Amino acid sequence: MLQTVRADPEVPEPEPEPGLGADVGAGAGAGAQAADPASAQQGASAKPFDREFISISRREHIELKLQASQYRSLHGKAVERLKWMQLRHDREVAKLREELAAVKAELVLAQAQNRDLRQRVFGAKTEQSRSVNKLLAEMAPPSDVPRRPRGQQLGKCGHGRTRLLQLPSVVQEVPGATACPRCGAATTPAWGSESAEVLEIEVRAYRRIVRRPRSRPSCGCGCLPGLVTAAAPDALWPRNKLGVSIWVELLLSKFLYGQPTARLLQDWTERGLPIAQGTVTEGLQRLAPLFEPMLEACLDQVRCATHWHADETRWEVFEDLPGKTGHRWYLWVFKAQQAVVYVLDPSRSSAVPGKVLAGADGGLLSVDRYAAYRKFARCVAGMRLALCWAHQRRDFLRVANDHPALWTWAAQWVQLIGQLYALHRLRRQHLGAPTSAVFIEAHTQLRELVLLMEQRRDEELADPGLAGPARKVLKVMKSYWPGLIVFIEFPWLDLDNNAAERALRPAVVGRKNYYGSGSQWSGHLAASVLSVLGTMRLWAVNPRTWLQAYLQACARAGGQSPQDIDAFIPWRMTPTQLAAMRQPAVSAVPPKDTS
Repeated sequence: MLQTVRADPEVPEPEPEPGLGADVGAGAGAGAQAADPASAQQGASAKPFDREFISISRREHIELKLQASQYRSLHGKAVERLKWMQLRHDREVAKLREELAAVKAELVLAQAQNRDLRQRVFGAKTEQSRSVNKLLAEMAPPSDVPRRPRGQQLGKCGHGRTRLLQLPSVVQEVPGATACPRCGAATTPAWGSESAEVLEIEVRAYRRIVRRPRSRPSCGCGCLPGLVTAAAPDALWPRNKLGVSIWVELLLSKFLYGQPTARLLQDWTERGLPIAQGTVTEGLQRLAPLFEPMLEACLDQVRCATHWHADETRWEVFEDLPGKTGHRWYLWVFKAQQAVVYVLDPSRSSAVPGKVLAGADGGLLSVDRYAAYRKFARCVAGMRLALCWAHQRRDFLRVANDHPALWTWAAQWVQLIGQLYALHRLRRQHLGAPTSAVFIEAHTQLRELVLLMEQRRDEELADPGLAGPARKVLKVMKSYWPGLIVFIEFPWLDLDNNAAERALRPAVVGRKNYYGSGSQWSGHLAASVLSVLGTMRLWAVNPRTWLQAYLQACARAGGQSPQDIDAFIPWRMTPTQLAAMRQPAVSAVPPKDTS
C-alpha cells in the first residue's frame, strides 16, 4: 500500500491504516524523522516534492528490494556480456588486422616476384643498368667532365682507323673519263691515281681434285708392283669426301659460335654445297676420339694449378638413361691460369669437382654460393672458397628492382661494392711493387672499407625497423662473409667469378640455339671441343689456325691423334710455334678449274 505524506504544518499527519502493524508505522515514522533534518536544512528553498513522503508496506518493501537485487544482477550480467563482446570484438579485429597484414605482405611479395620475373624475361640482361648508373652518378661527387652513357668518353683518345695490311689485296681498275661530255675533246692522262679501299669477304666452296700419276717400273728388282700410283691424299678416315676445312668450319660454327648445324648446312646449300645431316653426324662421331689426348693434357694442367674458377650450367642430353628422370645434365667448367676443362655430368653434386680436381692439395676455388662447392671444400684439406662479389651485388640490385621503396638503400650498398672494386683494381695495378706507397695506401683503404661494410651490416641487422627483404640480403651476406673477404689476403685474386661465367658463354649461346646434345657422345664431344678451344683462347692462340693444323696432322697420321702432341699444347710449344699459332688463319686460294 502506497501512502503519500505531505510535510505541511497545517495539514495533520494521516493515521496509519489498520492492519499495517507497528513496524510499518515505525518504519514510516523513522523515514519521516530521517527526512526532517534534510527539510530543515533546505528551509525556504525546499521544492514541493521535497515536502512529500511516501510510506510503503513491508511486502512492497521486500518486493522492491528483490526487484532491485534482480535488476542489479541483470545489470551486472549485461556489463559482463558487454565486456565479453568487446573482448571478442577486439580479438576479431586483431585477427582481421593480422590477416590484412599477411595479405598485404603477400601482395608486396607477389608484386616483387612480378617485377623480378618481368626483369628476367623482358628486362636488360646487363647489370650495368642506365637507371642504376644514373642514381650512382647522382650520389657520386660532381665531375667537371660529363660522362656519356655509352660509347667513347669525352677527353679520351680514340684508336683511329685500323689498316688491315696483312690481308691479301685485289686491285680493281676503274676506267677513267676519256673525253669531255660536252664537246667530246679527248682528255690527257695525269700523274698518279686516286685509290679507295673497300673490305670484302668471299666464302665459296670448291672441289679439290687430286690427280695422282701412275707409272710402271723399268727395273727388274721386283720390289714395286706392275703399276705404281702416287699416294692418296691425307684424309681423316678412309673414303672421306669432306676436307679438313669443312670440319674446321663445322666445329667452330657449332661449338665456338653457337650456330645450329642445320642452319649452317642450309647456308652451305644456298652456296651450292649440299651436305646431308647424317654425313655430318657420322663425321662428328669419328672426330670425337681425336680430341681425347688434348683433353687429358688440359685436365692434367688444371689439376696442377692452385687457383681455379668453377661454375656449372644446365645442358640437355636427349638420351634416356636407366634410373634418370628427364634429360637435364650439367656442363661444368674449371678454369685455371693455363688451361680450362669442361665436364658433362648427369649430376650436380660435389662428386664432380672432386673427380675433376682429384689429387689437388688445397688451393683457392673462386665460385658462387652453390652448396656443392662448400661440401667439396669441407672434404678437401686446405681448399678455400673465394666467393663472388658480383652475386652479392646482384642481390642488392634485385632488391632495388623488386622493392622500389628500398632503391636508395640498395644503391648505397652497390656504391660501396663499386668502391671495393676500384680499390682492389688499384692495388692489383701495383702488385709488382708491394712496398710502394700506392699499394700500401690502397691496401689500407681496402681493409678500412671492408671493416666499414661489416660494421654497417651489423648495425642495420640490429635495427628492428629494417625491411624484410633488406634483412634477408644482409643475413645472406653475413653468412658468406668469410668467403667474400678472402681477396684481402691475396691481392691477385679476382673479386668475382666472372671468368668462369664468361667461359660458359659459348655453351650457353649454343644451348639457346640448338638446345643441347642428342646423345652422350655428342655431349662429351661438345665438352672436349670447348675445353680445347677455351684453352687456346687463354694462350691467345687463333682457334681456327690451331684447329686446322691439328686436324691436318690427324689426317697425316691416318685418322689418329698425332704422335707429337707437344706441338699442339700451348705450354709445351716453342716460342716460334706459339707465334705461328697466334697468326690469323689464311684460307687457301682455290686453284683454277682445269677439269
